[in-house]
Amino acid sequence: MASKRGNTLCKVSVQGFKSIWDKQEIEIRPLTLLAGTNSSGKSSIMQPLLLLKQTLEAQGDPGPLLLDGPNVRFTEAGQLLSRKPPGAVQQTFSVTMALTSGETLEVKFAQEKERGGFGLVDMGYKDDSTAFSVTPEMSHNEIVRILPEPWREFPARLSKEGRDLQWVVKRDRCFFVFDLDGRKVSKRPVVLGPPGISPSGLFVPHLQRLLHLPGLRGNPRRTYPKSATGPMFPGTFDAYVASLIARWQDQADQSRLHALGSALEDMGLTWKVQAKPVDDTQVELRVGRLVHSRRGGAHDLVSIADVGFGLSQSLPVVLALVAAEPGQVVYIEQPEIHLHPNAQRRLAHVISGAASRGVVVIVETHSALILREIQILAARDELSSADVGLHWFTRADDGTTTIESALLDDRGAYGAWPVDFDNVELDADRTYLDAVEAREAGQ
Repeated sequence: MASKRGNTLCKVSVQGFKSIWDKQEIEIRPLTLLAGTNSSGKSSIMQPLLLLKQTLEAQGDPGPLLLDGPNVRFTEAGQLLSRKPPGAVQQTFSVTMALTSGETLEVKFAQEKERGGFGLVDMGYKDDSTAFSVTPEMSHNEIVRILPEPWREFPARLSKEGRDLQWVVKRDRCFFVFDLDGRKVSKRPVVLGPPGISPSGLFVPHLQRLLHLPGLRGNPRRTYPKSATGPMFPGTFDAYVASLIARWQDQADQSRLHALGSALEDMGLTWKVQAKPVDDTQVELRVGRLVHSRRGGAHDLVSIADVGFGLSQSLPVVLALVAAEPGQVVYIEQPEIHLHPNAQRRLAHVISGAASRGVVVIVETHSALILREIQILAARDELSSADVGLHWFTRADDGTTTIESALLDDRGAYGAWPVDFDNVELDADRTYLDAVEAREAGQ
């Protein structure tokens, strides 16, 4: 499966962010499940990545972090920093990413109380053969010692007097880069080097290609504005649904259109989705009124605004899973929203199918049915147990998050199953039976 996905994100760790006081890490498997009670910290492990994504995608330079963007919204730095009683507050937070090829990058941000927002204070990199830290104060000689060999002599090749150009550390949005600067040693014009080089360049494409499906995916509309349709999808993916379906229709991409319709039909939602241009700027989404195709059904289409919320909330999720390429990360918050229990179980098959063909799927869920269906698929050997990882989030009395991780065995068992999922259902059943028994005894 690794060759199918290529080089992709395989670990994320966070420290000092919201409820994550101590450093917590999750391994990203092809199908990664984030579960736990409300406000247990599930979103907190992924939001730092979303902050980096929206900072990279912003128009112009928004500074080290764009706090209020399409993926996550904050209004001040204090909302991000971890705290616990009796009043302790972290002044920095960090996020670390690791790739399957062995490279690791950590970026650390500190609150800037005078100017507001955050400053980028440190960036650490390591691979199988080297490790170093990048800070704004690094000297030319310190930089030369950690640069790859071809870049060490670059200043001398650009200038007859190599001392006129020196390596310096600059900030490029949320990362540090090494760049050439001649102003510190010469007042005359100099030939500057190429755009800054940085180990962050290995990680930026993975952040920019990440498809984010938020927990609330908008209300169904009569028409949708036409938008870009890839290969990058800045912001949240739900904004591109109508335009992407329209593009597939224009390109006669029957395989993807069929996969989309088949998945929605299997979930009991509709058998067909059609994007109909209204004018040069607007697209209407029309869907089959019935679940299954019938004679004349191609003409029995209605606006998506005239059907249940389950379809409008699920369509972006299914579309993203069909559209994603091998190695691409799809992060889905609450895929089960507005879905009937049977549709939740069938959605687990769509999620599993995407993971099996190479997509990296991260699902944040409260659905015991989705988790159980994943177990069933693994037990049937329709999904590789090794491809599934469960991360269970709990919040201590002091408000801090801890994460317990488990892998599926070859029977589809998680081992230490999260106690409250099963216990809540068993308690509800027991309470109901006790109530029935008490009622009958009183008659």
